[in-house]
Amino acid sequence: MANLRSQIMMTDEEVVTYLDSARILNVATNGPTGHPHLVAMWFAMADGNPVFWTYGKSQKIANLRRDARMTGLVESGESYNELRGVELRGRGVVVDDYDAVLEIGKAVGVKYNGPSALSDAGLPFLEAQATKRVGVVFEIDHIASWDHTKLGGRY
Repeated sequence: MANLRSQIMMTDEEVVTYLDSARILNVATNGPTGHPHLVAMWFAMADGNPVFWTYGKSQKIANLRRDARMTGLVESGESYNELRGVELRGRGVVVDDYDAVLEIGKAVGVKYNGPSALSDAGLPFLEAQATKRVGVVFEIDHIASWDHTKLGGRY
């Protein structure tokens, strides 16, 4: 019998599907004291990478400008046999270009608010927000995943 770890790993396709449908990406950056700075972010997937936007003066951006290393966690499940998750390790690339930031904002807006985010009423809001935000592209170096539902209640 294969080891338990190999049985619960998600395939590459399962990871993509899971990240596409996930709602919250917990992001850890390295704070100024060396302690992790952990925040929950709305995000979207773009070209295989998680992307999000935030205020340019936020602590996570100050951290990334000093040290680009970043870890992310997306997880779900209430009981042990339902636990699923993906841990991402890599670098957060800060995006300052207005047009690129707006594209990230549009992707996040559509994911959480649907097509109305790009409507005549929604788009001006995103455009105004993009003037005071920066984007982050999470370039992934390593992925760890688990899906305990694959065990069918066996341990």
